[in-house]
Amino acid sequence: MHPKPNALPWLLLSALLIALDQLTKWWALSALQPPGLPHPVIPGFLNWTLAFNTGAAFSFLAQGSGWQRWFFVVLAVAITVALVVWLMRTARREWRTALPLSLVIGGALGNLIDRLHASQVTDFIQVYYRDWYYPTFNVADCGITVGAVLLILFGLRSSSHR
Repeated sequence: MHPKPNALPWLLLSALLIALDQLTKWWALSALQPPGLPHPVIPGFLNWTLAFNTGAAFSFLAQGSGWQRWFFVVLAVAITVALVVWLMRTARREWRTALPLSLVIGGALGNLIDRLHASQVTDFIQVYYRDWYYPTFNVADCGITVGAVLLILFGLRSSSHR
């Protein structure tokens, strides 16, 4: 009896997301100077605005004295290892699990690269409406968010089918 192929090839999607994330951050660093200056894309809704975050989502712990960098590095590595193990135990055909996991892995590693390289994460996507501004984010954050939402939605869907 042969073991069923696992979902590790989905890590290619993670690698693609990492490459896209790093490419867009490189573009943002070179094209969107100075930091904080909005470059309108869709007036009234979307700007490219270079920003840096030493914390986590929504600048959580950004005011720390530097310890948070290593906390988030360790957290990203631990989460990535756990998700890769989950992928190893997932059948390749189970795309409803493999797709979201690979997106979260790619996003976590994209931001991890920033933390290791520059001690901060580069953000540049700014969504707003009038005086309301969503926290500036990046492509890696999109991968984490979309992956987490899909994992929840697919999980809820499969549990309702049981």
